[in-house]
Amino acid sequence: MSSALLLALLGGSALPTPGAQALLCQLLSGRSVYNVSDLPLSWTAEQKECDSGEGCQDTLMLIENGPHVMVVLSKGCTKEEDHEARVTEHRTGPGLSVVSYTHVCRQGDLCNGLSNTMPVWTPSLQTAPGSLRCPVCFSTESCAGSATEVCPKGSTHCYNGVLRLVGGNIFTRLQVQGCTSQPGCNLLNGTQNIGPIEVRESCDPKDFVICEQGTKFMAGSNLTHEPVYWDTDWIRLCDAGQVCQETLLLIDAGSKSALLWNKGCGRSEAQDSWATTIHTGPPGVLVASYVRFCSSSFCNRANSTSILLKFLHRPAAPAPGNLRCPSCVNIFGSCSGNSPNITCPSGTAHCYDGHIYLKGGGVTTTVGIQGCVAQPSTSLLSHTRNIGIFSVRENEEDNNDYNIKPRLQNGAAPAASLAQVVGLGVALALCCGGLCLSR
Repeated sequence: MSSALLLALLGGSALPTPGAQALLCQLLSGRSVYNVSDLPLSWTAEQKECDSGEGCQDTLMLIENGPHVMVVLSKGCTKEEDHEARVTEHRTGPGLSVVSYTHVCRQGDLCNGLSNTMPVWTPSLQTAPGSLRCPVCFSTESCAGSATEVCPKGSTHCYNGVLRLVGGNIFTRLQVQGCTSQPGCNLLNGTQNIGPIEVRESCDPKDFVICEQGTKFMAGSNLTHEPVYWDTDWIRLCDAGQVCQETLLLIDAGSKSALLWNKGCGRSEAQDSWATTIHTGPPGVLVASYVRFCSSSFCNRANSTSILLKFLHRPAAPAPGNLRCPSCVNIFGSCSGNSPNITCPSGTAHCYDGHIYLKGGGVTTTVGIQGCVAQPSTSLLSHTRNIGIFSVRENEEDNNDYNIKPRLQNGAAPAASLAQVVGLGVALALCCGGLCLSR
């Protein structure tokens, strides 16, 4: 494997606080797999002016696995307190080994001057072969079918786990197989953070899936007939036990309709399932939903509401009835007392005026609904409590935790999850590289 493999270079300029001293720090981040024979490696970083009060940081992580080594590097600005250069051996051989270097400084510009792997790289001593054979693999996708190798003497178990690395412009899911001297998934010896990088580990190869992420709100007058298209620009690296989800809720009140569409991570007992549900109507107010939970990366990639529209029953337009009702769907609150009246279709006999409270997927909102219905019941959802990622309540049933003013921008990623969310372009940059390391 050539030592000219690429590490992604991410960064930009930050404006300093006026009148305050701002440090200049080296900037570089990325990860790649090399042959052990390619090490030691060196690199040249760019520079970035940090915000006032921020320091410079170096973080280097090496995972040695048989003939290969994964190099993870993050250099940039940080709010963390200064500490001297620190080398930590998280796991030593025989077999898999993990070592890291971290340093935070403020003593001058470009003080995060780590430029090679020498501080943490010591070639492993040649060990006699043992009797155990294990698959050996680094992969951001799957290790299925990886080749087996003879483990060094002292190895007693085959490691098969998944690592999630997020932070410091690092965003990756890494499946690892190799030789180790202990059972289970404890490659990092309980470590949760290495510099700005949050690290998590799991024995389940399905964990830490990468999902499309975002929320779309839309109001219109023909959403039950004309499909809406949406490609989110965000992705998220999920927690252990989570799968990808997409939830589409469509509400039509005659002259007005609205949709709420959410993609991201979630939990479900049925990890690979989908369902379309007509909660109420027609005739009159229509509430319908499409829900999918799936356990492979990027599986929640539906980009059109036709996934729901094609299941809607479309009878001939009913004759107008004698009832007139206000018609309104307000995604962000109650309907006003001045909603336009419409002539209800035949088969409806009552006017509905209520709310649906939704919470989940980074969304909390109250949807006001007015329209024609066939039955006098106050429930459009038949007391359903969950629609995909959303927990739902209707009108006044246990809604104390839901009556919060919503203001999530169309297509935005929930702020609480931004540590694990990156733009699709940034994610591609992490994979596509930008600067060569040299021997």
